[in-house]
Amino acid sequence: MGKARENEALLDIRRLSIGLPKGNKSFAAVCGMQFQIQEGEILGVVGESGSGKSMIALAIMGLLPKEARILNGEICFRGEDLLEMKAEARRKLTGSEIAMVFQEPMTSLNPVMRIGKQVEESLRLHTDLTGRELHEKVIWALTEAELPDPEELCKKYPHELSGGMRQRVMLAQALVCSPSLIIADEPTTALDVILQAQILKLLKRIHKEHNTSILFISHDLNVVRELCSRVLVVYEGQLVEEGDVRQVLYEPRHAYTRRLVASIPEAKPLEQSGREILRLENLDVFYDIDSGLFRKKGKKHVIHDVSLTACEGEILGIVGESGCGKSTLCKTILGLHSQYSGSVWVEEGSRPQMVFQDPFSSLNPARRIGWILEEPLRLRGIRDKETRKEMVDQMLLDIGLDPSFAGRRVRELSGGQRQRISIGAALLMDSRLLIADEPVSALDVTVQSQILNLLLALHGKRRMTMLFISHDLNIIRRICRRVAVIYKGEIVEEGLSEDIYNAPAHPYTRLLLDAIVGSGPERERKEARERKEREEEKAEEAGLKKPADAGERLPDGFSGCAFYPRCPRRSDACKEGRAPLFDFGNGHVARCVDACRAAGM
Repeated sequence: MGKARENEALLDIRRLSIGLPKGNKSFAAVCGMQFQIQEGEILGVVGESGSGKSMIALAIMGLLPKEARILNGEICFRGEDLLEMKAEARRKLTGSEIAMVFQEPMTSLNPVMRIGKQVEESLRLHTDLTGRELHEKVIWALTEAELPDPEELCKKYPHELSGGMRQRVMLAQALVCSPSLIIADEPTTALDVILQAQILKLLKRIHKEHNTSILFISHDLNVVRELCSRVLVVYEGQLVEEGDVRQVLYEPRHAYTRRLVASIPEAKPLEQSGREILRLENLDVFYDIDSGLFRKKGKKHVIHDVSLTACEGEILGIVGESGCGKSTLCKTILGLHSQYSGSVWVEEGSRPQMVFQDPFSSLNPARRIGWILEEPLRLRGIRDKETRKEMVDQMLLDIGLDPSFAGRRVRELSGGQRQRISIGAALLMDSRLLIADEPVSALDVTVQSQILNLLLALHGKRRMTMLFISHDLNIIRRICRRVAVIYKGEIVEEGLSEDIYNAPAHPYTRLLLDAIVGSGPERERKEARERKEREEEKAEEAGLKKPADAGERLPDGFSGCAFYPRCPRRSDACKEGRAPLFDFGNGHVARCVDACRAAGM
């Protein structure tokens, strides 16, 4: 297929309706959908889970599940209806002219096939390239996706790569045949803030250099605002609002769009009692490493000299990118990891409990909800069945669910409902210390809002202490009084939220803040991006690696700052041992020699 004729849309969806079975009947998962994508345009599609966003993408690609049926409409690509094409012709088109990047690369990539072979697949299907030419095209695609050492990467398997690298491999697969349209379905949802910013920057560059059109599906309005020129708002399978991204997201007309825009709550700070509920002192955490069949086991040091306190009624935020040690720290507090030195003190009777990121894997699928919620009560020694039932019914009401949910199973609940059950189970242990490990990162924006509002309401009602772990700094800023920033297992900065956000002392904290997509007014975001680019240029001129790869290794025996390989402000002083936590006043501390020098300390 050639270029679209003048004034002809690259992709034209006309009155598309898709049906799914519901009992003995069917319902329209997508109803009368109508929109266009022009050559070189980035179009955003936003809406909550189950709104039909992904169903539209799968229909374009011809990947609808077997039970789904196209009830009506046309999907025209360069004037030709894909639904009228023969199967073979359509297969040739999708993958070459239209490519898709999925949300979860670990389930989309073949776990038993090397990366090079997986990227080759599209070329073998859609081109006549062989031998050296085929390999060179694969290397080109991996390089375009900004993956380091593509020759070596070709030999690796998906499990050997980080989440960000796997997502880049998916992009390389999409790019390898130079498509005119890339459909990106929630490509940044599971990534931390730095990886998210890198993927968005990469998509922008691909769009600019190749004039590639992008259909970008997301529930994150900040991401869509940053990347897209135009946006569609989808609700219950219908298009409810469409227009310029700034007009729609800054001046929404439809009630549902207004609800999406105003979805993140803010905490009303409780009066602090000053009574400590949790205290960590000089905590070091280790893991055993199996070095081989005939070699001695070693130890991996994952948490380094962490000291931290949390008071009654406080919400303490813990932030850092993937793999920094946040979850390991929580497991140690809960007593789920025993290899540590230092001190972990939790007030007697506070019964610390955890709310996990993925409630589906943390709730028993074989049991009904009532049994799951009664289990903490049985552990507390409450033997009377009627008492347990009354307490479960009341908890279901407290977490915003009807008592009839007690008879359901986990698979019958939505993601938000499952997370409510996880919170309820934790609270039925009469917990006064709740550890929430990325509790809303897998949820869409409106469900995020509901769960955060629930946590804040329960926090106020019960005066709970909460450790809120997240890579979403927008949420952390709104609900946490204090924040601890962790990098490679150590606290590099800690203080009141406003101090951390308005005057970050450590360059890693600044990197996290600059990577926040869509935060603050337009001018502030522009200045942050420009500052980051200047620092990267400065680092490159000095022969440093750009701060992109969190997996950067330190030389053996290196005893300086862990952030040294990525820091645009590093100096020889940073190599001379690990810096102490410098006090900048008002409880604001940071582990940075450069920041200390700049403050005249």
